[in-house]
Amino acid sequence: MSQLNTKNFVAQSLAMESSPPLLRPWTVDEYYRIANTGILQPNEKVELIAGQIIRKMTPQGSFHAAAITRTNRLLNQPVQPRFLVRSQLPIQLDNRSEPEPDLALVKSDPLDYDDRHPKAEDVYLIIEIADSTLKTDLTLKKQVYAEAKILDYWVLDLAKRQLYVYRQPTEEGYQEEQILSEQHSIAPLSFPDFQVKVGEMLRPISVSQNDG
Repeated sequence: MSQLNTKNFVAQSLAMESSPPLLRPWTVDEYYRIANTGILQPNEKVELIAGQIIRKMTPQGSFHAAAITRTNRLLNQPVQPRFLVRSQLPIQLDNRSEPEPDLALVKSDPLDYDDRHPKAEDVYLIIEIADSTLKTDLTLKKQVYAEAKILDYWVLDLAKRQLYVYRQPTEEGYQEEQILSEQHSIAPLSFPDFQVKVGEMLRPISVSQNDG
């Protein structure tokens, strides 16, 4: 059931033909061997999702980068030493998925994960910052994270200035969904006393109005 669900989301997210050919999934080990042979260039932006090597859709614009910076700053407040914040670094979910989410709260590690990438069981929260990637973040990645039992998954929609919150993962998908406006605050599921205001993750309204 889990593999079938994932294949369906891969097909939808990549906008393939109505009768797509069967895809041969890659493993994490094969993914690294491909990179080491030079087939994938060092500066090429790709992720392994559900066994498929997916090129990140567009170069990262300042709108997207600034949102990552703001959110990273909020999560890295000095009074919160209970977790490690990683930005656009690999998380090995299983043998066929190693995404690089925009932000991830993971368990602290004495070596800062020098000897391995964090696994699904090390993750408290994953946040994707979505502009051009919104469809993929709300379909393919949401399904992959649910199957990996990531307990808390957020998608920040920059265009509509809202936050999607997904919890209670199952193989069929997340069973709990909230959509929060920028006026709302939310805490990571594992740290209920650590409140983050959605609006503080976004471009200030005054700047948006001046741009118009």
